[in-house]
Amino acid sequence: MGQNDALVCLPRLRQIRGATVGIMLPGAELIDCGVRDLDERVESVESLLVSIGAPRLRRLGLAVAQPFEHPEHRLYELLRGQYGDAAHSRYNALVRRLVSFERPFGRA
Repeated sequence: MGQNDALVCLPRLRQIRGATVGIMLPGAELIDCGVRDLDERVESVESLLVSIGAPRLRRLGLAVAQPFEHPEHRLYELLRGQYGDAAHSRYNALVRRLVSFERPFGRA
């Protein structure tokens, strides 16, 4: 996902929780792109990350389509194919971004 792709995704988050919330939250671009990819049933790093966080994201008011089954394993395998031995640290970094989005979004 390139930088321009992430910018395209941000307006959806602004519509969900107010004009400035989506832009200011860490990881907002990952979550919004993941919601979009999940809506389109595209298996991507972002859609698998949203699938992992789907229960909590729904409780926070995000409309999340049907998550992929076994997203943790699928995400790890996707990352392993891209990053080899570095997959574990990339996986953990992505999960931290998800959590860093969920916490303040829940308070917004």
